[in-house]
Amino acid sequence: MRKTLKQYSILPGFTLTLGFTVLYVSLLIILPLASIFLKTSTMSWPAFWSTITADRVLASYRLSFGSSFLGAAINSVFGLLVAWVLVRYNFPGKRVLDGLVDLPFALPTAVAGIALTAIYSKTGIIGKYLEMMGIKAAFAPLGVVIALTFIGLPFVVRTVQPVLLELDMSLEEAAVSLGASRWKTFARVIFPELLPSLLTGFTLAFARSLGEYGSVVFISGNLPMKTEITPLLIMSKLEQFDYAGATALAVVMLTVSFVLLLFINLIQWRYQLRHVAK
Repeated sequence: MRKTLKQYSILPGFTLTLGFTVLYVSLLIILPLASIFLKTSTMSWPAFWSTITADRVLASYRLSFGSSFLGAAINSVFGLLVAWVLVRYNFPGKRVLDGLVDLPFALPTAVAGIALTAIYSKTGIIGKYLEMMGIKAAFAPLGVVIALTFIGLPFVVRTVQPVLLELDMSLEEAAVSLGASRWKTFARVIFPELLPSLLTGFTLAFARSLGEYGSVVFISGNLPMKTEITPLLIMSKLEQFDYAGATALAVVMLTVSFVLLLFINLIQWRYQLRHVAK
């Protein structure tokens, strides 16, 4: 009769680690999110519906979701470009540039908002030239997009960069030796390998932008129906002690964000299955 040898490890076992994982996730994620739904349930359905469908609130939804999506899309393009330059080329100041990419992670969001406002206002270094062209950046929807693009860039760069580092360059050389142009080599060989990580970076940047407050509140100007984001409305309701109204808006943001993130992850999962099948 064959004996099965039990393997031992110096690390904690599955039961212990699973228990700590469930406890940790419950305390930090599940319970706080559940409390939002519980507080919102104290409202009647007509009150809940009138709160989340007010004209001012709907305008904030359009700005928050639209700007977050646009900022994440811009970062998907230029974040890929930045990651490509950092991985494929050597040049003076490369380490400095690589470190600057992480600056939005460390910089307080309020400081970022003040800095962007100073630069893009009509008297700022960049804003005055935009003003001459009839483009208003600060205290306009464009300013919101700029702020969200700023805070979302590192997510795309840091998810694409490791994939580029591990990419087998012999595949590119083989494609070139077979007569493929540079563009065709990128589109047929490189980009399919980068797409899953690029979608992940887009998702992370989009999710981060939805909840951004500090950097946007300064550059947007907070004009009702124009440049007012949903997190600012939630903060305003909290200051007015309207906790149920604040959680109602939070529930909408949470639900829509979860659905959108689930949809994006589903697209990524289906693409990976097709790529593996090929």
